Amino acid sequence: MASVLEEIKTLSLKVEKEEIPDELKKRILTRLNQLVNLSESPSFLPEFDRVDRYIEWILSLPWNNRTKDILDLKYARGVLDKSHYALSDIKDRILEYISVMSLKQEKGEGEDVMRAPILCFTGLVGTGKTTIAYSIANAIGRNFARIPFGGMGDPLELRGQSRMHPEAEPGKIIKALRVTKSKNCVILLDEIDRVTDEGRSSIMGVLVELLDPEQNKNFTDHYLDYPFDLSEVLFIATANNTYNISTAVLDRLEPIRMPSYSDQDKITIGKKYMLPVIVRQSGVFSDSFVIEDNVWAQIVRPLGFDAGMRTLERTIQGIVRKVAKMLIEGKGEKFKITTLNIKEFLPR
Repeated sequence: MASVLEEIKTLSLKVEKEEIPDELKKRILTRLNQLVNLSESPSFLPEFDRVDRYIEWILSLPWNNRTKDILDLKYARGVLDKSHYALSDIKDRILEYISVMSLKQEKGEGEDVMRAPILCFTGLVGTGKTTIAYSIANAIGRNFARIPFGGMGDPLELRGQSRMHPEAEPGKIIKALRVTKSKNCVILLDEIDRVTDEGRSSIMGVLVELLDPEQNKNFTDHYLDYPFDLSEVLFIATANNTYNISTAVLDRLEPIRMPSYSDQDKITIGKKYMLPVIVRQSGVFSDSFVIEDNVWAQIVRPLGFDAGMRTLERTIQGIVRKVAKMLIEGKGEKFKITTLNIKEFLPR
């Protein structure tokens, strides 16, 4: 028992040194003092474990930690062009968004300063909604976390569960902050239209609070039971469509439609963006095989039209795997993929 009391003392000293809100610090220290008085109680050890875990969460959150924004339009354009082909209108919209952030930073955080609206990328599966959110985070130099909404049915997944429950833990918002270690991170709310029908209204209610700058200053997770300021978080949302998103949530978003890709777009993306990455990841040397230009039409449309890029990515991966297998089996050192032999390389 003496060792546990020493641990309480160590925890108290640790909490006193950390930069957390004064009121929260006072609350934790009071609870630790109460634990000392309960040291002879049979419920002491379970309660100590709960308090210890709670303190671990509190001290791991970025109450004051921020990353420095890169609000350089030329740099941002380079990042977006490197990761996404075409989409010039969308890239311009993102650069406008960064410009608003830059002006906001220059003029301070007053209420009269124009806020950059919350972008919501909408479009069919595989059109690049999620990856462009990653690119925005890279372009402005912020840490990134993704929260998937597909199949979510309980608002407690976002808001956490009260510590009164034995297996309680914080919600996904607080977990995202812990992962990014910065209070001005980018959090992607991915596929917000795909929550369950049963939980839709209550989850949309939490989203209204998250996306409203007047409310998210004091977002309270049930597990923390203390407000956390989310006003510096850059939220980005994605959705396949907006039909299942409540009007109140849509009112706080700026929907941007992600277009479907033409066959010519896919050929360019496949050759210049996907193939070099897939080859590098596979371990196959880039000069081990050549794909003739007139073959790409069959590669981008092996089964029919697909609005997104995932089928194309899987097809290219299948071709590269086939080349890797043939290299290992000693069937050659260099391969030329033509319209005559392409069927041998396409995944079945």
